[in-house]
Amino acid sequence: MGEQKRREREQEKPEAYFIFEKKNYIFMAVGLAVIALGYILMAGGGSDNPEVFNPDIYSWRRIHLAPSLVLLGFGIEVYAILLNPSKKK
Repeated sequence: MGEQKRREREQEKPEAYFIFEKKNYIFMAVGLAVIALGYILMAGGGSDNPEVFNPDIYSWRRIHLAPSLVLLGFGIEVYAILLNPSKKK
């Protein structure tokens, strides 16, 4: 009896499907691009000579804009995960 049930389970193949839909993946790609842009804007600002201070590391772009873009990108990622595009209005 147990052998027959095992064979029946082996014959049943579960239907493959994606958890997310195309709209979710588009939002995820946009979120990753925004995060990458934020980290790119944060990079740099070093000095060629370690004896010389470069005040450019405290620029508005690195202190305000770049971290805001990174946080916005993470927010877009959370939205993309929670988005249910198949929900009917």
